Amino acid sequence: QVQLVESGGDSVQPGGSLRLSCVASGYIDNAICMGWFRQGTGNAREGVANIYVRTDSTWYADSVKGRFRISRDGAENTLYLQMNDLRPEDTGMYHCAAGYTTAFACYSGSWRGANARAWGQGTQVTVSS
Repeated sequence: QVQLVESGGDSVQPGGSLRLSCVASGYIDNAICMGWFRQGTGNAREGVANIYVRTDSTWYADSVKGRFRISRDGAENTLYLQMNDLRPEDTGMYHCAAGYTTAFACYSGSWRGANARAWGQGTQVTVSS
């Protein structure tokens, strides 16, 4: 059984940076897609970035392209989200998830957490001046 624990959320000013971490306990095989999702108050959950473990292929939502970077450390079983040039609209609860899906679904962004094996409890990111 896989468990995910996020950390790194904080309150920052616009233009600031944060790095979120998601530590996975349990076996993560290379057919897994891992992703970051966020949900702002009153908004639906949205996908932010995915990474396919076998190939490290990535997908980003248009709203974060060029500002966020998803990466992973296989040895540490940790997923990261480096967030730069943060904006108020990036505010929300950020969750990581892991699930089986096709490579295409993962790196095309069509996987949005359906049938995920595990979800983390979330870490809050607040961007305001």
